[in-house]
Amino acid sequence: MEFSFSQIAKNAKSASKQLATLSTELKNCALKNIALNIENNKDKIFEANLKDLEEAKTLLNNGEINQSTFNRLKLDENKMRDMIQGINDIIHLEDPVGKILLKRELDEGLVLTKVSCPIGVLGIIFEARPDVITQISSLGIKSSNAVILKGGKESVNTNKMIMSLIQEALDKTEGFPKNALNQVYTRDDVAEMLKQDKYIDLIIPRGGNKLVKFIKENTKIPVLGHADGVCHIYVDEFADIEKAKKIIIDSKTQYPSACNSVETVLVHKNINGEELIESLKNAGIEIIFNPESWHKEYGEKKLSYKIVNSISEAIEHINEFSSGHTESIITENEEKAKKFLSAIDSAGVYHNVSTRFADGFRYGFGAEVGISTNKTHARGPVGLEGLTIYKYTIEGNGQIVKDYAEGVKQFHHKDI
Repeated sequence: MEFSFSQIAKNAKSASKQLATLSTELKNCALKNIALNIENNKDKIFEANLKDLEEAKTLLNNGEINQSTFNRLKLDENKMRDMIQGINDIIHLEDPVGKILLKRELDEGLVLTKVSCPIGVLGIIFEARPDVITQISSLGIKSSNAVILKGGKESVNTNKMIMSLIQEALDKTEGFPKNALNQVYTRDDVAEMLKQDKYIDLIIPRGGNKLVKFIKENTKIPVLGHADGVCHIYVDEFADIEKAKKIIIDSKTQYPSACNSVETVLVHKNINGEELIESLKNAGIEIIFNPESWHKEYGEKKLSYKIVNSISEAIEHINEFSSGHTESIITENEEKAKKFLSAIDSAGVYHNVSTRFADGFRYGFGAEVGISTNKTHARGPVGLEGLTIYKYTIEGNGQIVKDYAEGVKQFHHKDI
């Protein structure tokens, strides 16, 4: 039986109310069942993924998708291992729901509590990467949020297979609510999702600049994410050049199409630039000395290169042209490092490490729903805590505001 999108959203909202009351044990049981079912049926997923890859070659040749999107589509044994490990890691993480964030006695017998709770219904729109489904589903379950997923057309067979295995596992989990996880497929579904501000509480886009901008411009629902990943590395005059080579090469070549891949390298004028450039070229990196724009996400083995006169100039450049994602300084000077870490206005700011560390799995979040460059609610890799909000409860015994307004009683505001 097929439902209209508004009915899917309404059902998800209803499921979210049930999810909010689930025990940690039941949620972990559901996750264990999912991990086991995916492990036992991974050959089916690989088979579906091969079909998507064959069909995606035509899309690539026709210019409907780019090479970066095609690269993200492929599932191999390593990605499958990480998918399953990500689910198991989330099982072992603390339940983010129901945590006491503040407890204050306003007056004797009048207690205020700030407690974490789920956001509600998440609408996830993503391109390529089918492993997103297990990440989002697992995080949604553990954080007690209902989820509606819309993947790209290039990964539809893999997406359907993974979701069918997830649903199969949830059906075997006694007490787990129906309609907690939902998947839709068409472009029309995206348009409908963006209208459902009555039922959907947060939209999380995972894709290119064009997708994210479209979503932000066409919905009243709050959007969490980032439009692009223009990440920088600054090689300070006090840098260890060998360390700089290793870090930049990893940041660019380990996964060039990732949003945390470095796109611009800034080098202090006192550094031996020829030696650095030769090493980068030997690693297969194309260096652009005069880019059309300094705000450029290549998504391949290319990067922009600029010589700067000082750390202040580097900081000024990054804060002007960065997308606010992740930046790193290479230096052995602690004072310079501290200045960089405090002055750069990005979600992730590193010292002597690769920008590729910007990832929920690597942060110990188990997985992530995406990386946010927002400055409200959640920032950086968004894991379980980023999928909760909070509410205030007050417990009393017949107290009324009139008594406090007229001075009969006074607040004493004691944290307990």
